[in-house]
Amino acid sequence: MSDTPRLPGLTLADADHLVTTALAVGAEQGLPPLAVAVVDLTGEVIVLRRADGGMPATSRVAVAKARTALRMLKATSEIALPGPIVDTIQHLYDGDFVAGPGGVLVTDGDLILGAAGASGARGVEDEEAVRIAVERWQAQA
Repeated sequence: MSDTPRLPGLTLADADHLVTTALAVGAEQGLPPLAVAVVDLTGEVIVLRRADGGMPATSRVAVAKARTALRMLKATSEIALPGPIVDTIQHLYDGDFVAGPGGVLVTDGDLILGAAGASGARGVEDEEAVRIAVERWQAQA
């Protein structure tokens, strides 16, 4: 056992389960190949996977959506900010901020454990895939 302290939140097994489930949901729904990312409480990637045939850029966008949900403490579809404010935030985070659907928080009740993001389909479809994955994970946890 390591003497290094561990942050509270998601384990690698949790993140693997979320990503695998979201990719499966996307495939079941006939969506284009998705990239799905799960980040910890610090916004660092725990797991990132891109389905075969997915566009390379979708990986970075999935991570940005997850980080955005974490930074804003809400699903990215719920972000309603004027364009100039979004531009400012994108500048502050070197473009790593997406004010559109596709990122959700992973919670246990009102406790935030991390976030998940997807990219590759339409934003609402991306978000639905990760939302369903989170709901299934919460139901079995």
